Amino acid sequence: MSENKDLHEENLNQEQEFNQDNQEEVTENVTAEPTAEELLAEEKDRYIRLFAEFENYKKRTAKEKMEFFQYANQDMMISMLDVLDDFERALKEIAKTGNEADLRGVELIYQKFKNKLGEKGLKKMEVNPADDFDVDFHEAVTQIPAPSPELKGKIVDVIETGYTLNDKVIRFAKVVTGS
Repeated sequence: MSENKDLHEENLNQEQEFNQDNQEEVTENVTAEPTAEELLAEEKDRYIRLFAEFENYKKRTAKEKMEFFQYANQDMMISMLDVLDDFERALKEIAKTGNEADLRGVELIYQKFKNKLGEKGLKKMEVNPADDFDVDFHEAVTQIPAPSPELKGKIVDVIETGYTLNDKVIRFAKVVTGS
């Protein structure tokens, strides 16, 4: 019987050792370092993401740079609008006096000035009475009773011309609307 007991104890010891070895193998597999392929895949993924992020950065800065160059002269253009308005007023006054030579001379200078500003992206807004009022392009200075029912909520008169610079409004057209 003692032999059986010894055999039984020996079997139990072997089972315990076997279980311990298996547990160590399982924990080794769980905590094992990643393989070279896994590390390579991780680094490749990081590289692709970093490259895409850099490409987006380049595109964004190129776009910002283009916008900067397009609108860098915006302040100068806005200040030139007063000169353009003065030219228009002078042309109207000279036309009233009937002095044809003065009118042609001032008109030549006005056209040349207007063309140079146009080359830099300045455009005059076309606003006419009876057009729909649009807050994106017009500034209502005042409202008056509409002379006719179809002019209610529409532009009755244009007080000051509006301008855009490369499709961006730099001065709203000042208008009178009908109520």
